Amino acid sequence: MDNKKKNTRINNLKRLALRLPAVFLCIGIQMLLTAPAVSQTRDVFGDKPGKPVQSPPAGQNADGPTAANPGRTPANTIRVTVQEAILMALENNRSLAIERLNPRIFETFEKEQQAIFDPVLTAQIAAERERSERARTGGGRDPFTSDTIAAEAALEQFFPAGTAVQVGGSAGHLETSQNADPLAQSRLELSVTQALLRGYGAAVNLANVRQSRLDTDASLYELRGFAEALLSQVETAYWDYALAKRQIVIVAESLHLAEQQMKDTEEMINVGRVAESELVATEAAIASRRQELIEARSALDVSRLRFLRLLNPQVRDPFKQDVELLSRPDFEQAALDDVDAHVAVAVRMRPDINQAKLNVDRDELEVVKTKNGLLPRMDFFITLGKSGYADSFGGSAADISGDSYDALAGVRFEYPLKNRGAQARHRRSLLNRDQAQLALENLSQLVELDVRAAFIEVQRARQQIAASSETRKLDEEKLRIETEKFKVGRSTNFLVDQAQRDLLLSQLVEVRSLASYLKALTELFRLEGSLLERRGISAPGGMTDRSLQDN
Repeated sequence: MDNKKKNTRINNLKRLALRLPAVFLCIGIQMLLTAPAVSQTRDVFGDKPGKPVQSPPAGQNADGPTAANPGRTPANTIRVTVQEAILMALENNRSLAIERLNPRIFETFEKEQQAIFDPVLTAQIAAERERSERARTGGGRDPFTSDTIAAEAALEQFFPAGTAVQVGGSAGHLETSQNADPLAQSRLELSVTQALLRGYGAAVNLANVRQSRLDTDASLYELRGFAEALLSQVETAYWDYALAKRQIVIVAESLHLAEQQMKDTEEMINVGRVAESELVATEAAIASRRQELIEARSALDVSRLRFLRLLNPQVRDPFKQDVELLSRPDFEQAALDDVDAHVAVAVRMRPDINQAKLNVDRDELEVVKTKNGLLPRMDFFITLGKSGYADSFGGSAADISGDSYDALAGVRFEYPLKNRGAQARHRRSLLNRDQAQLALENLSQLVELDVRAAFIEVQRARQQIAASSETRKLDEEKLRIETEKFKVGRSTNFLVDQAQRDLLLSQLVEVRSLASYLKALTELFRLEGSLLERRGISAPGGMTDRSLQDN
């Protein structure tokens, strides 16, 4: 009776051991990607506090025991939530730092075009001495020397209406050895030139300024798109790294099961219940699990390096840092709207669509410029001046107030015969505008396709979670049955190993489906252009920017 109770207790313990992978998997699903923490962590898709994350046992971290400083986080370990990883990447990523300079560069072009309408001050002063000879009346030559001092200054400005205005003054003083009395001259002058046909109006003269401003806005959208892509890469790398960690746990548990099966087989061989040849299949299973564990650890190291490259932590030897992940998936806050709503958001917020809209606007301005270029040039000009003459600067300046003046007015006309260059430029601008409009329509269709396909992928990934969970449960039961059959001599280690491998694969598929769902959500939000806003990040090219308001 005692032996019977003992055997029953042993069998119950063995059954419990066989169910341990399921227990570990359930815990892993609940705490996927959760690393040791001493405080609360925020949910993945919001700022609501999550449940407290428990610290690991003393001497362990997320990957296992720590030899130095047992019970403490190593100094070279970075502990981050998803949101913290995003902020760290947005602050430190080197590729993003390069992209941030592009809007500033384009702003310089905008300032350069605006400078055309800035007033320009010119000034000049010069002194000249001439020593020469002049022919004398009746024959011979007389030597002479002349000294001239001249100064002039002018202020000119071009206005958007096509008007050029210049105000200036000049003064000169001449002394010569042939004339005992020096001569001084002072002059004030106002000159106005107004374009009447080509170059007339603010629409054409401000076109370059507005085009450069659109280029700056387009660079902001480009920066926004790059930031969203970086954020998506960070989240994907976060869950990939967490998945790699979880895969090590699953493979290690599978290896433990194979080793336990080998011990049970050896016991059964010792009592003569199975043949010694059954050890071959078990040993092969153990060797296979160890190989898979090596592969899983290698994948973990690669995932860690890629994740650190995106974060670029400001520490010495960043690639030597370990990473502990504090966030876990939260599916309740990830409810989706109707797919048409996501498409509408994408059409409104996708950076590339907004860039395409700006390209259309830019080409419209080019049409305005080239259409004006078809006109002949006809400018009206007028110049008003007053001059004074005396034997000194002061006297000549006082003489300006007299009644003398001069005025010049007229019209200049210019038109190239055939004007084929202007016609070709205008025709090209029309074609470019039509091409940009067609490109926008084509891009809008592609964006809708991307969003709808991503929406389907999210639904598929979510459904896959439940399906893979059910498959894993069935594989657990299949392994239990196969193990029981082996104990009574109705199965072989080969079949048990096959059941263990099926369970391993189903466990891996289950955790991968969790990570795939999270990454599919991120990709959907990136494709609709709302990923930054959904993560609480303010970036250039948002809905409050001037380009969207103008549109």
